[in-house]
Amino acid sequence: MILLGSTGSIGVNALQIAAQFHLDVDVLAAGRNITLLNQQIQQHRPRVVVIADEADRHRVAHPNILVGEAGMLDAIEGSDATQVVNAIVGFAGLKPTLKAIACNKAIALANKESLVAGGSFVDTANIQPIDSEHFGLWYLMQPSKPLRKMTITASGGAFRDWPLERLKDASLEDALKHPNWSMGQKITIDSASMMNKLFELLEARWLFGEGEYDAIIETRSLIHALIDFQDGSTTAHMAHASMQLPIAYALCATVDQTILQPVDLVQVGSLEFRAIACDRYPIWQIKEALLKEPERGVIVNAANEAAIEKFVDKKIGFLEISHQVLQAYDTFTTAPKNIDEVFLLDTEVRRYVALL
Repeated sequence: MILLGSTGSIGVNALQIAAQFHLDVDVLAAGRNITLLNQQIQQHRPRVVVIADEADRHRVAHPNILVGEAGMLDAIEGSDATQVVNAIVGFAGLKPTLKAIACNKAIALANKESLVAGGSFVDTANIQPIDSEHFGLWYLMQPSKPLRKMTITASGGAFRDWPLERLKDASLEDALKHPNWSMGQKITIDSASMMNKLFELLEARWLFGEGEYDAIIETRSLIHALIDFQDGSTTAHMAHASMQLPIAYALCATVDQTILQPVDLVQVGSLEFRAIACDRYPIWQIKEALLKEPERGVIVNAANEAAIEKFVDKKIGFLEISHQVLQAYDTFTTAPKNIDEVFLLDTEVRRYVALL
């Protein structure tokens, strides 16, 4: 396989599955965690390594190194591997997804922005989602019955229990204190604002087609997806929070080994569900409108990435992330008509938010 984003949490889990199922790793692409990359190189012996920065070349223990976005795209095109795991964070993952599709490779997709921003122009036929929520929906659809509604769950993020009046003072350090697990900076901030769940609903829309989608908070992160069927029954996908289960199904033709231990319901005791409220998560107010016009996802994604940069640089407060995204959404009202317009609109929206 080709693994893009090998040193992130999803990449690390993908390599654990590769080791368990004896899968070959042809390409490793990483950012700037060269120490971990070198450990991965030693264990998995990739043919090609891609890094983000030319300045790190001398630190990488491998003879065949490519650099940057161009290097990553060349590595995908030049590889005989039939599978690509795209675990890149943000809009930067869209071009590799498009390249993998053009090269007729199967994609295990964790880069939700590929579909959020470019869903109109991304062929999902060879895409298998490895977000827990989309995997849960897919799992529940086997075999298919007439559906009424698909629901995914959210943890609620770092501020789910904060008094509302404190949110205006929330710092970056506060936003990164996820209640259930440790993830990368951007996705943890997106979890705190509920942007991550909005993106996952858009991703579900592109993966599974038109229908009714929603999300609720489940504070233990044990239920990942629920489906209401036309007959009035509801099924839920429950598993311990681990990316290894969806990764294994995306990469392996058959999964007949134990990946996770089952959830012990007696030990769990109880579960708590909450609605996602707009006063705590302002971005949620555009959920229905965005699901009706999913092509405008590129606007929301670009504005969010630009606003997060400002938040990390301490130029704006936490609540301003959502407010600036909403401003951009109200300002840019035309959806892109082709993939080139996706990239142009992304640039325009980032420029707009930078000046707010």
